[in-house]
Amino acid sequence: MNDSPSVDELLRRATVLGTVLRERATEGDALRHLPPRTVIDLHDAGLFRVLQPSRFGGYELPPKTLFDLQIALGRVCPSTAWVYGVLSVHHWQLGLFPAEAQDEVWGRDSTTLISSSYAPTGKVERVSGGYRLSGRWSFSSGCDHAQWVFLGGFVPPDGPDAKPDMRTFLLPRADYAIDDNWFTSGLKATGSKDIVVDGAFVPEHRTHKLIDGFRLDNPGNALNTSPVFRMPFGQIHVRSVSTPALACALGALDVYNESTASRLAATDQSRVSEDPASQLCAAECGSVVDHALLVLHRNLDELYGYAVEAKDGVPKMPVDRRVRFRHESALAARESASVIARLFTQSGGRAVFQSHPLNRFFQDVHVIRAHYANNPEGPGRNFGRVLFGQRSQDYFV
Repeated sequence: MNDSPSVDELLRRATVLGTVLRERATEGDALRHLPPRTVIDLHDAGLFRVLQPSRFGGYELPPKTLFDLQIALGRVCPSTAWVYGVLSVHHWQLGLFPAEAQDEVWGRDSTTLISSSYAPTGKVERVSGGYRLSGRWSFSSGCDHAQWVFLGGFVPPDGPDAKPDMRTFLLPRADYAIDDNWFTSGLKATGSKDIVVDGAFVPEHRTHKLIDGFRLDNPGNALNTSPVFRMPFGQIHVRSVSTPALACALGALDVYNESTASRLAATDQSRVSEDPASQLCAAECGSVVDHALLVLHRNLDELYGYAVEAKDGVPKMPVDRRVRFRHESALAARESASVIARLFTQSGGRAVFQSHPLNRFFQDVHVIRAHYANNPEGPGRNFGRVLFGQRSQDYFV
């Protein structure tokens, strides 16, 4: 493993960067993608290296570090935290691909970024040596700053008894177009635009099987032997899109507590901080978020522990724990949205103005909550099945 900054140093850099991000928030909204200077700052701070393979200059740190950095960034700018998290997870996933794919992306420039759209909405055809892709994929966050893209798709079965083969396909920037359609109420600076592909060829080595990620046995494990790359793809991906919701909740609590401490009621000029309802709101909302953070850390520590204990073998990660953790990831987003809604309501009429700092968190967290991975109903039903002794129906765990 390469020498890397300490976790404390990385968190310090993210916190310092937060001051700049606050000043750029309006610029990012207008651009509808992160300001280029912000992406440069993330590179310069070494933050994109956290989960990157060491042979390309990465730090191979435990994934918990990535999500703590997302929180440090997101309690100031949720859009930055969102883009940073998902692009960093793509660094990690590329480490699961065959060596040839990794070398194509990072052989000349190890700072190259990859965006994604995993929903299998396009068409995949089998052709000699690989596959041909066509169609439209939505919500590719940070695509303006990326030179490659991951696209999800189902490979057509090659026989009557063949099972569905869900894969991630890796395409270079020359093989797709970006449709600039990101006009939204929140996460405005994520630039989560559509990717359009017209008959692009993808060789076999530029694909990654979902089932390999589930079984924790990927082609890239032959080269990238750190325990970091023996963790479930589903667990890492879903946390990259739910953790920004926790960051929003923490940022909203910061704003609420600071503003309420000095706020006077418009009706009688009494101190709002003396209002029992305001006090209870701060206490209960803070405890809900603290609980969600503790669960986040417990789950990631447990998963990483399984990977470390396995050493050179495939980790034995109990399915019942994995389905629980998948459900709890989505619950974190729902709970964060509920907390911010309560803080917003308790903050009075001024919070409805776009200039109010709480308003951004309110808008952003509801866009985060709308992500498919942040709907707890499906994972919750699956978790219930497993609790009742039935088999999991979800491989994205």
